[in-house]
Amino acid sequence: MSSAATFGKVAVLLGGKSAEREVSLKSGGMILSALQGRGVDARAFDPAEHGLDAFMKENFARVFIALHGRFGEDGTVQGVLEWLGIPYTGSGVLASALAMNKLRTKRLWLAEALPTPPYEVLTKETQLRAVAKKLGLPLMVKPVNEGSSIGMSKVLVAAALEEAYALAVNYDPVVIAEKFVDGTELTVGILGEQVLPIIKLETPRDFYDYDAKYIADDTRYLIPCGLSEKKEKEVQTLCMKAFRTLGCEGWGRVDLMLNRRGRPYLLEMNTVPGMTDHSLVPMAARAAGLSYPDLCLRILELAHVG
Repeated sequence: MSSAATFGKVAVLLGGKSAEREVSLKSGGMILSALQGRGVDARAFDPAEHGLDAFMKENFARVFIALHGRFGEDGTVQGVLEWLGIPYTGSGVLASALAMNKLRTKRLWLAEALPTPPYEVLTKETQLRAVAKKLGLPLMVKPVNEGSSIGMSKVLVAAALEEAYALAVNYDPVVIAEKFVDGTELTVGILGEQVLPIIKLETPRDFYDYDAKYIADDTRYLIPCGLSEKKEKEVQTLCMKAFRTLGCEGWGRVDLMLNRRGRPYLLEMNTVPGMTDHSLVPMAARAAGLSYPDLCLRILELAHVG
């Protein structure tokens, strides 16, 4: 692993303007502390509080992106950093934009014959009951460009679809309804060319929502995940293919479900996963023998331009 001095002055981008600001502040704060603890000249920078001029005056040599959601995970800040010629962590402009958009992600995966649940795009004109009949219940209703399960609902009866759509459209004008996969929820971290151990998620809630991710103490994270060695490798291979299909780089996390028959269904790709004390990639890295500070250094080491 590279020594701290080789990184130069590092910006940890955190906070930002998205609905995931509070999570980003937690992730960024922990990353900042970890990097500084290893001797890296890391400084916090919040784009919601300081503009581009202030950023350029700092003459950062490298950037650790800890911005979740819009204006951080969607290709916008990646484009700025490429224009400035500053190496940054994670995926490039196109892959970040695609992965942030659940609809485009699903369409690309389907084009490559990768399994993902059936879906329909919802609009004001959509006959919601017809969607429920076509896809079957339950359904997950999601804003296309949000993360951390913000604006998502699990719909058990057709009559609840209208309310779920109204919630989701508050966060994004494009909303999808996705067939709910009843089974085992898994998440798979990727670090460079390494696929991390699979984590099985268990929550008493209807689904792994915002509270289950960041607040609740009753969420269970199981490593090992309980799959056979053969099945685990099969799922890991699928997730790496899903990652590469979108053109992702550096690090990320794939969320998926196994149905009752053990068939995997890809849900979404996260190109700037959470790095809080409840977050999944640090858990998986720890199971692989990588401490939180070492994980942060490795991600920073993988920073690139374009």
